[in-house]
Amino acid sequence: MRNCYLSRNYKGVDSAGNKAKTDIEHIMEEMGYVNVGLRQTRYTNTVLAFLATLAGVLKSVFSLRRDDCLVLQYPLKKYFTFVCRVAHFRGAKVVAVIHDLGSFRRRKLTVEQEIRRLGHSDYIIALNTKMKDWLVGHGCRVPVGELEIFDYLSETVADVGKKAEKPYEVLYAGALNYRKNTFLYEVGAYAGAFRLNLYGGGFELDKAKGGEHISYKGFVKSDMLIATAEGDFGLVWDGFSVDACTGDFGEYLKYNNPHKTSLYIRCNLPVIIWNQAALADFVRDNGIGICVGSLTELDNVLRSLTPERYAEMKKNVATISRRLQSGYYIRKALSEVDFQRRCT
Repeated sequence: MRNCYLSRNYKGVDSAGNKAKTDIEHIMEEMGYVNVGLRQTRYTNTVLAFLATLAGVLKSVFSLRRDDCLVLQYPLKKYFTFVCRVAHFRGAKVVAVIHDLGSFRRRKLTVEQEIRRLGHSDYIIALNTKMKDWLVGHGCRVPVGELEIFDYLSETVADVGKKAEKPYEVLYAGALNYRKNTFLYEVGAYAGAFRLNLYGGGFELDKAKGGEHISYKGFVKSDMLIATAEGDFGLVWDGFSVDACTGDFGEYLKYNNPHKTSLYIRCNLPVIIWNQAALADFVRDNGIGICVGSLTELDNVLRSLTPERYAEMKKNVATISRRLQSGYYIRKALSEVDFQRRCT
């Protein structure tokens, strides 16, 4: 019996999704997993990218053996069901590691189609307990485990010597355009005990309320951000409103694991997160940040934060950061995979 994975083409790793997937491939390789596809490629040309992934999928048809345990990173678009069927035909089992659900923000599938597609696997690793409960509640009959949080590999070392001083600096990295994150253009009006440092592209500072409380840093690659991040907290928020995470992207926070959470932790930053987000439980349980119901509360929360409590959060963040760098969470999730006999 072998533990296997299927590599594919990734159009660069600057995007959060591809970074998470290539990290998991790297960790599985360290664990001794066998790639039954072609070597990982990063073609940006659409035709080459399509052909590279297709060729890897076809190679897997001939590479799988009876009793193999194959890990697929989901979604694999049109190939997922095909690979699952081929694996079963050859006597192998399939573990699906979920990164994204097409039936949520992008509405690529109906809920019924998504559950049916995932049902072709033998075991599912959901992102967190909330996603696990959602899958089971919508009729998923495949055994489901959970990842907890994305690991984050980087040789870059964060600056741990910087001491926080009020007003705190709150860092936000990601898409800054008005359509996706309208809240960024409103939150400055509620700042006093904090400043907002924005990293990414497309922000129009002249259109933001409370612009005097906002510093726009532009786009910085993730490894460089880890080394140079200017902030005392990392903010996990999405959508239209400062009062709650709304819209398709905001609502999705109730079920997904934003990869930026792991990036903030690797930057040695405690996290500020919406209290209804799926990762809020992880933040609370590990003492690595603050959960708020509305960003209008944040000013008062930060005013009352003691240096001792902040120092404790930083200490806890350092512990979790070491875990993320070692691949602790995907290793743990894979070690818990169990069929009629153990697959890992």
